[in-house]
Amino acid sequence: MTEASDENRSQVLRIGDVAPDFSARTTMGDITLSQYRGKWLVFFSHPADFTPVCTTEFIGLAKAADKFAALNCMLLGLSVDSLFAHLAWMRAIRDAFGVSITIPVIEDPGMVVGRAFGMIDASSQDSATIRSTYFIDPEGVIRAITTYPHNVGRSVDEMLRMVAALQRADGDDVLTPEGWHPGDDVLLPPAVQLENISGNAGIDADWFCKRSADT
Repeated sequence: MTEASDENRSQVLRIGDVAPDFSARTTMGDITLSQYRGKWLVFFSHPADFTPVCTTEFIGLAKAADKFAALNCMLLGLSVDSLFAHLAWMRAIRDAFGVSITIPVIEDPGMVVGRAFGMIDASSQDSATIRSTYFIDPEGVIRAITTYPHNVGRSVDEMLRMVAALQRADGDDVLTPEGWHPGDDVLLPPAVQLENISGNAGIDADWFCKRSADT
């Protein structure tokens, strides 16, 4: 049975918040969110089992599980469907596509966790709007949030890139530019203070400084 506090149910979660803890049944046994402390976690939701877009996402994530593991990152899914429906869906994917889904999938029939994380609007009667992803660091802090409409699938490559970029930025206190991928150059934080920039000042090399990936 999924549990979350009344306080968490009304909370609007933002980047920088500590993810609210909860306990729940999953396809891989009972879990608490806090048991993932010490690792990165990609916590993602989907509208319903046995739907085409969600099936492609789970297949893609299962195939990339080793890549997430190499980043010290775990995967955790959620749907409002029952545990029995989840297990039947996992079997159907295995039988039809030859892919075993070892990602734990939470059952959330009361939409308690979905509402606590803002995956479902508090007034919503169903889960049709769910396709949210929370990137949670080893301290349990939400570092990034993405939300897609129900009819557009997420990119597994972008989910991997997000985790890698967050780790790279943390590792050396650097910035990752547009389109950054592991091995690319990164940016140094600007050293100039805002009050020292005149109205006519431009962007110079000291303000916009690039750091090589291998330094």
